[in-house]
Amino acid sequence: MRGYNFSKYDPRAEGKTKFEQLLDIFMQLLTYTNGDVAEALSWMNQLDKEYQVTNEEYGMGDFIEELKEKGYITENPERGTIKITSKTEQGIRKRSLEEIFGKLKKSKQGEHQTFKPGLGDELNPETRPFQFGDTVEQIDFTSSIRNAQINHGIESFSMNEDDLAIRESDFKAQTSTVLMIDISHSMILYGEDRITPAKKVAMALSELITTKYPKDTLDIVVFGNDAWPVEIKDLPYLEVGPYHTNTVAGLEMAMDILRRRKNPNKQVFMITDGKPTCLKIGKRYYKNSFGLDRRITNRCLNLAAQCKKLKIPITTFMIATDPYLQRFVQEFTETNNGKAFFASLDRLGAFIFRDFESGKRKTVY
Repeated sequence: MRGYNFSKYDPRAEGKTKFEQLLDIFMQLLTYTNGDVAEALSWMNQLDKEYQVTNEEYGMGDFIEELKEKGYITENPERGTIKITSKTEQGIRKRSLEEIFGKLKKSKQGEHQTFKPGLGDELNPETRPFQFGDTVEQIDFTSSIRNAQINHGIESFSMNEDDLAIRESDFKAQTSTVLMIDISHSMILYGEDRITPAKKVAMALSELITTKYPKDTLDIVVFGNDAWPVEIKDLPYLEVGPYHTNTVAGLEMAMDILRRRKNPNKQVFMITDGKPTCLKIGKRYYKNSFGLDRRITNRCLNLAAQCKKLKIPITTFMIATDPYLQRFVQEFTETNNGKAFFASLDRLGAFIFRDFESGKRKTVY
């Protein structure tokens, strides 16, 4: 009699090879280990020992070799180092995008698209007669030649101004975005890992902007005691430092970057636990980690109001559940007339969304 081996059905693993299943785990662990390959593989060995994630046909050694063959990791035998590649960095960002935004319902809202015709990216299927001020680039020569043939005949071809047809393109508004990420010590305080969900949101947003809106500009700023720019490729490696939270420095750098951008549409995404604790006054740091310091929060609120006057909306991703911090983020967002996502630490795919411009409130899954 032929025997059958039954195992627990896992719909997420359906159709995936053993390598692909292990790659999902590996990518998740890299976010927690700040891109440290050796530590991530060590954790995988522990998981394999405890939960048997590999089998007799395909072991952890096979997985590591396939990672090398497929270009996910590179090894330097002389230095004894092993690193992830740009392919893996992008893979982490794509997985974060799917995890954070994969369950959102499809909608036409959120496109930077206007209903105004003009010089733009996408051709409009409709044509219209030539008008004074139209450029040569806008002329649809196929339609114009057809008009000339209809109006004047084929035998003696001639083309007049009345024959010219103009094909306009639908204008697509370009946007300049600054993504701010809090890397202060409070992002791992009291045993709560806030930096990992923060990095996931940051990588998801960066992947969304760079793939869906390639003509937009994206700058990334991290802030602790001070603020400084980083590249998209650095996101998986971000670590929390022994810093306070100088939200003011981050906002000032974001505003300075956006002033130099020529796009009329500008915005800031800020990922934080919501607790500003530091100011730089001259060469001196003014710090207070005990509660919300009015001197610091007032500066934050003033900058939020300045951004509102400059028509720079701020969308805050609140990676914490502390009620008094959420109240401050609410006041900050209301001052800017912006938007806020109050995220749960254990349910990254779900946010309480507040739009203070329209007054809408909803849960986004």
